[in-house]
Amino acid sequence: MRVRPVEGGGRAVEVAPALLAGWFDRFASRHGGVRATAVSPRRFVVTAEDGTTAAVDAVFADFAPTGESAGLDLRPLTGAAGASRRVGLVLVRLGGHSVGVACDGEVLVSTTDNRQVHGRSKAGGWSQRRFARRREGQARVALRAAADDVARVLVPRLPELDAVVLGGDRQALDVLRADPRLAGVFARAVERVFDVPEPRRAVLDEVAERVRAVEIVVRDA
Repeated sequence: MRVRPVEGGGRAVEVAPALLAGWFDRFASRHGGVRATAVSPRRFVVTAEDGTTAAVDAVFADFAPTGESAGLDLRPLTGAAGASRRVGLVLVRLGGHSVGVACDGEVLVSTTDNRQVHGRSKAGGWSQRRFARRREGQARVALRAAADDVARVLVPRLPELDAVVLGGDRQALDVLRADPRLAGVFARAVERVFDVPEPRRAVLDEVAERVRAVEIVVRDA
């Protein structure tokens, strides 16, 4: 179970769909019970008796049904979390990328590539400028290869995808975003960008599973 701090205070916890009921039972026990559950199309919020909240923002589809009820009602959340979805995955860092299509945590098709991009030189003068030009050239080649693979793997499959999930380095992703061939891919991308190490097939498999998890943001009273 992954936990990370969130802006403005609080923490975000990734919970697998099958573990949601147990997680909220423990949440209720720790905070004196649950006062209410409020559901809007894009947000699910549980408020504990001590004022602590656990909120989930909709990622792939709106929550249903909506409204507010006393106590704990997980039906809108478990219904959304348990739905079958096919997503595109784009993981990019400078010098490496992994692209694929996953359904319910399983990668169905993928391609992964790693290309050498040298780090920054500490030398000065002409040598530093030459090294920088060489590094920039390597980066362009690596990102062009990443864009080519996204175009080849995902663009023809866009009609069958529920969404596209991104991961890696935001600057590298922005370079791909500027490629006109990939406009449809980035138009389907969800807001969250996964923080991942150097993209490899094993990392793609891990993200495919993490995509199914529900991210719950907990804010203390």
